Amino acid sequence: MLIRFITTGGTIDKIYFDDLSQYEIGESQIQHILHEGLVAFDYDVEPLLHKDSLEMTDEDRQLLRDFIANDSAERFVVTHGTDTMPDAAEALLGLEGKTIVLTGALTPARFKQTDAMFNVGMAVATAQVAPPGVYIAMNGRVFAIDNVRKNLERNCFETLDADA
Repeated sequence: MLIRFITTGGTIDKIYFDDLSQYEIGESQIQHILHEGLVAFDYDVEPLLHKDSLEMTDEDRQLLRDFIANDSAERFVVTHGTDTMPDAAEALLGLEGKTIVLTGALTPARFKQTDAMFNVGMAVATAQVAPPGVYIAMNGRVFAIDNVRKNLERNCFETLDADA
């Protein structure tokens, strides 16, 4: 079973420039994560975009949709920034026969303490067993895209009815 990874940027790939006191998108970390995880499944990586999710446009989301729609793979993991991840997931709805899981990180993969590896693992597991559809894998959970939000105060993903 092949899983195609599509990288778009986001915190998972950020690096810290000490002299500038800022973060910027660096080289994709997905190859390193998969190598360090000793994965034993077929995969390849397609670097599609290199952006912070706050800079993602409708045209970028359409590019992602078109790529997946025209690709022969059936299972995808998309690394994406967390701020607009639900928007990208919504843009991917309706692609028949495709299992698409979006994931990212709340702290860069290069950091010693990061959620990146766990989130990628959750996304891979979801891509392997979930039926066709679009999912978000973050914080040890898999979310339906019509019932998820990023809680900025708690810095985590949760269901829309989490306060209920």
